[in-house]
Amino acid sequence: MHFDIFFSLSQTPVRGNRPDEAAIFEHFFAQVEAGDALGFGTAWIAEAHLSTEVQKRHRCPVIPHWEGEVGLNCDFLQLAARIFARTSRIEAGSAVMNILCNGGPVAHAERVAMYLALHGLDPAESRRIHLGFAAGRFDFHNTPSGPSPRNAFEEEFWRPVKGKLFEAAAEIFVRLLRGDVLASEEVAVGGLRREDFATGEQWSHALDMSGAVGESIDVAPWWKFEEVKIVPQDFRRELVQLIVGSHDPRVHQRLNRFLPVQVFNLSITPPPVIEATHQRMADHYHPQGGPWRREYMPRTVFVFLNHEPGLGPLQRSVAAQAEAREALGSYWKALEGTLDPAKVENAADNALIGNAEEVAGQIVDRFHPEDRLMLWFDFFNHDCPRVLRNMQAFVDEVIPRVEEARG
Repeated sequence: MHFDIFFSLSQTPVRGNRPDEAAIFEHFFAQVEAGDALGFGTAWIAEAHLSTEVQKRHRCPVIPHWEGEVGLNCDFLQLAARIFARTSRIEAGSAVMNILCNGGPVAHAERVAMYLALHGLDPAESRRIHLGFAAGRFDFHNTPSGPSPRNAFEEEFWRPVKGKLFEAAAEIFVRLLRGDVLASEEVAVGGLRREDFATGEQWSHALDMSGAVGESIDVAPWWKFEEVKIVPQDFRRELVQLIVGSHDPRVHQRLNRFLPVQVFNLSITPPPVIEATHQRMADHYHPQGGPWRREYMPRTVFVFLNHEPGLGPLQRSVAAQAEAREALGSYWKALEGTLDPAKVENAADNALIGNAEEVAGQIVDRFHPEDRLMLWFDFFNHDCPRVLRNMQAFVDEVIPRVEEARG
């Protein structure tokens, strides 16, 4: 089993404590350096753009109840450079880079190429960036500089339209990083079909509104350009691993025609979807990447571990349960404005909660021995010394129990 760390860099109030930006970054680097010393594999960093607080003043805010900022990382590549300068073993991962905003896929491909050209100047350099990329979680991240609805039809059916635009953008991004000379007309934007809609009624309404006849509704391309090739061109491509943040089978298969592209997975993805993805990728993963392995789909997991001194096993278990309920409740209330016990319970089912023995048992029971877990220690937790203690306890107390249980 492989253990990584996930970092949110969220600037949200927790029990009245909202650290300033400098403190958030100081905590992050302290935890990254500790993770490096403790032997964690990759530091995955969440990405966000633009102020969450300011978007609450929009006509249609997407998260009107969130307090503070969802995250402070708007440039993974700059953070990756700092991580490698301050550590010796740990690798860096984007979770995930939005390739639609801030110039789109061409601009992002060139930024990545420039970073890799500098990162790989030392011939002894072997640490990679794991480049998770996706379409962006919130539309307010994209509206100022990326795709947004162009007409009434797209306004009403923006989610599936955005999915088609991302699919084309992802191909542009991957092919440019491969080194292709590429024009936009070579990249098809797929049409909307029945399977892109939740219900038959929505599909019928989309057909009526678009005036389309047949089984597909055309989506106009967003990016239009003549032949281009990014520079630098001779960067070391072995220092980047591409990972798409989508569970759309068509996206997985399309991108793996060009390069080995793995799959980024969130903690809330249902187990049947996870297993179906593994089975499908075993058939479609690009041969240049070798046989598909389960670790190629890293999984985000909340961690509420209590191994605090002065407490017995039962006290630690009870305390961990309380910490999880508070953090998960705050999260869902911030996202939706209400506390939904069912959603808190579902999130808890995807979390690791308890004392060291309980957490180890949950890992053994729930996860395959070849899985890669992105452990989210700082979830709604600004107590950096406590996060560091939890990381240490996980390595000292949890991992040995997992290894012992699995022989």
